[in-house]
Amino acid sequence: MSGSPRLTETETRAWNGLLETYDLLHRLVEGRLREDGGVTQVQYEILHRVREHPATSLCITELATMMVTSRSGLSYQIAQLEKAGLLRRETDPDDERKVLMGLTPEGRAVLERTTPGHVGTVRAGLLDALTEEQVGQLAEIMQTTGTHLRKVVTLPPPRKPKPPFRRGSG
Repeated sequence: MSGSPRLTETETRAWNGLLETYDLLHRLVEGRLREDGGVTQVQYEILHRVREHPATSLCITELATMMVTSRSGLSYQIAQLEKAGLLRRETDPDDERKVLMGLTPEGRAVLERTTPGHVGTVRAGLLDALTEEQVGQLAEIMQTTGTHLRKVVTLPPPRKPKPPFRRGSG
């Protein structure tokens, strides 16, 4: 790309198109999730990632890394989900400093209720407007830019692992 201090016409169209597409798609998806399950897009993503995690529980640091978000913002959303009875937090039996999260039965029910509408909205709002080839190209572009941004954007470092703490172990 050019080193000019201004974006070219094509670059401007790409940038503005990305912003507009994100804003419109976010509004569409958020509205559907609130209607179907009373959750925000961020809350849905938290529930979805906790459900999809291979272990039975997920710690907040792992989730923050996956979602590329701050622990404090994530902690607030997790507290809201816990208050709503959708998520449970418990101390890791192997390390009392670590808090694990898991879905409650109601959290699973919200995902079952919202996922079909979420998928349908993403398809109708974005994917159905593209050919299969364009969807593949979009996936590649997002992978490339995501990888690049993870290298250049300063993210909070994950906490350094400490030896497990157990009561009565010392």
